[in-house]
Amino acid sequence: MAGSELRTARLLLRPVNWPDMEDMARLKADGAAFGSMLGGVRSRAQAEAEMAEDVAFWAERGVGIFSIIEQNRFVGMTGVHERPDGRGLGLRFALFPWASGRGIAREAAAIALNFVLDTGIERVVAVAREDNRASRLVLGSIGMSLLDQFERDGHTMLVYERRQTPFYW
Repeated sequence: MAGSELRTARLLLRPVNWPDMEDMARLKADGAAFGSMLGGVRSRAQAEAEMAEDVAFWAERGVGIFSIIEQNRFVGMTGVHERPDGRGLGLRFALFPWASGRGIAREAAAIALNFVLDTGIERVVAVAREDNRASRLVLGSIGMSLLDQFERDGHTMLVYERRQTPFYW
C-alpha cells in the first residue's frame, strides 16, 4: 500500500484502501457526517468510485485520504484530494457524529496536513461553509488562514490555505 501510517497518542491514520470500503461507505452515506461536503451524501456506487480514485491518488502522488482509527474503530476520514474546482489540493475531514466533539477532527487534520506539507507540497486549501462553525474552528486551530470566499448553492463558502511552513499545536 502506498503512503504512510501516522500516529498520535490516541489516533492511527492509515492511507485509505479497499479494506476500509464498508466503513467509508457508511460514513459517506451519513447525512450528518457528509451532508455538507462538496457533492454531499454519496451512494454506495459513488463511494466505491471515490475509493478507486483515492487509492490511485495515493499511488500517483504519495499523499491522499486517511482513515481515522481510534481504539481500533473507524471514526472518520481526513487528508487531501485534488479539488474539482481547480483550487489545488484540498484538505477534507469528516467524522461520524458519535465521534465528534472530542478534538479528533483537529488532531487528525493537523497531523495529516503536516504530513502533506512535509512531503514538499507547497500549499493546501480547505473550503468550509460560513455557517459551519465546527469546521472553521478546526481549520483555524491547525494554522490555516482565511484567503477568499465565494457563493455556492446559496451559501457563502470560505477558502482557507496553509503553506509549507509547519504549524504544530
